[in-house]
Amino acid sequence: MLLVSGVSAAACDGPQSTLAAAGRDAEQISRLFMVMTAGALVVWAAVVGLAVYAIRTPGSHSERAAKLLIIGGGAALPTVVLGALLAYGLPGLPAILALPSDGDLRIHVTGKQWWWRVHYMTASGVVETANEIRLPIGRRVEIQLASRDVIHSFWVPSLAGKMDMIPGRVTRLAVEPTQTGVFRGACAEYCGASHAKMAFDVVVMEPGAFAAWLEAQSRPAQRSTDVEAASGREAFARHGCTACHTVRGIAEASPIGPDLTHVGSRLRIAAATLPNEPAAFMTWMAQPDAFKPGVHMPAFRALPRQDLAAIAAFLDGLQ
Repeated sequence: MLLVSGVSAAACDGPQSTLAAAGRDAEQISRLFMVMTAGALVVWAAVVGLAVYAIRTPGSHSERAAKLLIIGGGAALPTVVLGALLAYGLPGLPAILALPSDGDLRIHVTGKQWWWRVHYMTASGVVETANEIRLPIGRRVEIQLASRDVIHSFWVPSLAGKMDMIPGRVTRLAVEPTQTGVFRGACAEYCGASHAKMAFDVVVMEPGAFAAWLEAQSRPAQRSTDVEAASGREAFARHGCTACHTVRGIAEASPIGPDLTHVGSRLRIAAATLPNEPAAFMTWMAQPDAFKPGVHMPAFRALPRQDLAAIAAFLDGLQ
């Protein structure tokens, strides 16, 4: 049993594994999981051992022996083990729930059907992105969570525990990464037809690189001199994309959909559903419902392929 458990745990690795901890809180949760698993195995072994003993031991048992087996193995041992697990686990909760003392960086994440709006609340202002979160390594950051439609649940298994996002309320989660890299987050509460397509990337960076990235994200979009991208910028406005999307410095008409100011610099698009490349932009614009059932974005199947390619070049150039 122990061997099977060890092999199973070793197989649980990757960017969305609770056992591949890359954050202080996830490390504490992982340790607690291991200790509780060991305690559960002790109780399981005792109960199964008693059952096997009772079945295989020939003859009847005295009343005194039966009581000792039932009270000792069935009540006393589980009580002691579970009490020890409770005593071990409770003192660690305050550290997991503790919010950072410094408030010069907070991240506000709003869950949508089926994507994520992200605001970086800094001392110098607010920076908006979507479907991707970047964090500095070694720094505890408060993430404020909200929802505008249904209950979602914010979860990055490798970094911290999960937290529900409830309409009309703001919940708070602290994250403190201990490793750089890219980690996958997801909605952990069923929220509609495309719940399984509501993911996001968390990129943990060195502090200097994070500061440079955040400063770049605060700037408006730059107008590309590329002919096709310039044509795409015009098509983007002509076909009504600005009715839902903001591109700071170029089109700031509406906050309905994701902010696309620097969409070309993100790892993936459509809430981590598609790779960030022109072909994927074209496919997504033409038939978003093929990838996300019930998506609120209209399909632009009737757009000429030339226009789709130009808009994709424009979006890809928004670095």
